[in-house]
Amino acid sequence: MDLNFLKWQLLRGPLMRRVVLRAVMLVLAVIVLSLMQMGREVQVIGPIMSNVDQCPLNLDSNPNLNLTSFLNSAPSFPFPFFGASAMACKESENLTKAVFKELMAKNLLHLNARALYVGEGSSSAVLALRDLGLFDAFGVDVHPFFSLLKRRFVYELNFEDNHFDFVYSEDLDRVSVPALLVLEIERVLRPGGTGAMLVGTRSVGSFSLVIFKKRLETFASFEHFQLPANCPSIAKNKPFMKYIEPLTEKSSGRFHPELSYLPNFMNISSRNKLVYINIGAGEFAKTSVAKMSKLYRANHRAAFNVFVIDHKTSVLSSYVTDPGIHFVYHPDLAGDTAGPEITSDEHFTAPTDEEGFDFVSWFNETVSGEDFVILMMNAKSVELNILVELFKTGSICHVDELFLRCSDAADCKTNMCWNCMNLFKSLRRSGVYVHQWNGD
Repeated sequence: MDLNFLKWQLLRGPLMRRVVLRAVMLVLAVIVLSLMQMGREVQVIGPIMSNVDQCPLNLDSNPNLNLTSFLNSAPSFPFPFFGASAMACKESENLTKAVFKELMAKNLLHLNARALYVGEGSSSAVLALRDLGLFDAFGVDVHPFFSLLKRRFVYELNFEDNHFDFVYSEDLDRVSVPALLVLEIERVLRPGGTGAMLVGTRSVGSFSLVIFKKRLETFASFEHFQLPANCPSIAKNKPFMKYIEPLTEKSSGRFHPELSYLPNFMNISSRNKLVYINIGAGEFAKTSVAKMSKLYRANHRAAFNVFVIDHKTSVLSSYVTDPGIHFVYHPDLAGDTAGPEITSDEHFTAPTDEEGFDFVSWFNETVSGEDFVILMMNAKSVELNILVELFKTGSICHVDELFLRCSDAADCKTNMCWNCMNLFKSLRRSGVYVHQWNGD
C-alpha cells in the first residue's frame, strides 16, 4: 500500500506538478535566452557606443565637441548621473585620458586614426578620445557569454577584419579567457595598427599598459622569400644598390633626395624593350612616362611600352589618351568599393570575367628576360598582394626598377600607414631597386 501511494505521489501528486512546472519554466527561460542571444549575435553594433556606463558624463570639458550625432546614434537610455562615486569616475576618466595622451606622445595614436574602445565604460572613453581630437571613435560594451546558437563562449566584435587603426581595452582582467578577446582585438586591427590594454587591479591602483602592433603580413618576410638561383634583376642590380638614394621619413621634414634612376649607372641599350607598368596609379601615368622617357631613352632609343592597370574606367578616357598606352582592367584594385560599370564601347587588354584578373600570369606573358621592366604602383593592400605574388612565383626577377608610392596619411584601412619605411627597407634588403615615389 505504501509503495502504491508513493508511486501515485510521484506520478500524479503535487510534487510531480511542481517538477513539471519548473521544467516548463526552465524550457521557456532557455528559449527566451536563446532568442535574445540570437538577436544579439546578428545585431550590427551601432557606431560610437552601445550604452552608457555608470559614471556621469562630463560634457563641458570641450566646448567644441558636437554630440548631436553621437547621442542620436545610441539606443535610448537613462543618464545615470547618480549611483557611482564621482571621485572614482573622475579618476577613471583621468586615467583613460592619461593613457591616450601617452600613446599620442609616443606616436602610437594619431588624430586621424579610427579608434575602438572595448569594454565597460566605453561611452566615457569615446568622449575622452573625441575630447583629444579623435572624432572617428567607436565604443562597445562587450561581455563574454555562452551562445546556444554556436554552442560556445563568444567574444566576437561585430566589425569586419582590419577595420580599426587603434583598439584599446581595460577589460582584459574581467573576462574568463583573455586570449580570445586579444585575438578578436587583433582581428579587427588593420595591419600595422596599434592595440593597447590596461591590466591591473583598480582597487590597488597598480596598472600595466600592454601595447602591441599588428604585424604587416604582406611584406614582413620579403627578404626571406627563396628566389631562383638565376634571378636576373637582383643579380644585375646588386652592384648598383650602393648608388640608390637614401630613404627619408616624411615626418622628419627633410627634402626628398633626387631619385637615382638605374639607367644612370647601368647600360640598358642591349635590352629588347622598355616596359612601363603602372598599377592603380593611372592618374600619374602620362606625367611620369613623359619625365622618364627623357632619361631612359638617352640610354635606349626605343619608346616605352606602357601598360596602365586600374579599376577606374575614368583613367582610360582621362589619362590613357596617347598612342602606345594600353589600359588593362583589374577590378580587384577597387578594394572594398564597388567596381565601375563597363560600357560596350570600352575595350580592354584583360578579360572582365567573374574569375578576375591574374596579374602574374599576364605579367609573365607580357615581359621577357630581355626587357627592361619598370613597375610603378601604390602601396595599398591589393597592390602589395600582387608584389607578394611576384616574390612567391619568382617573377620579381624580371622587375628591374620599382617605384612605390606609400602614404602615411591616406586610407589607413588599406595603406601601410606609419610603416612605409619598413616596407622600403625590406624590399631593398631583398635586392629590389625600389624608390620612394611621391607621384611626380
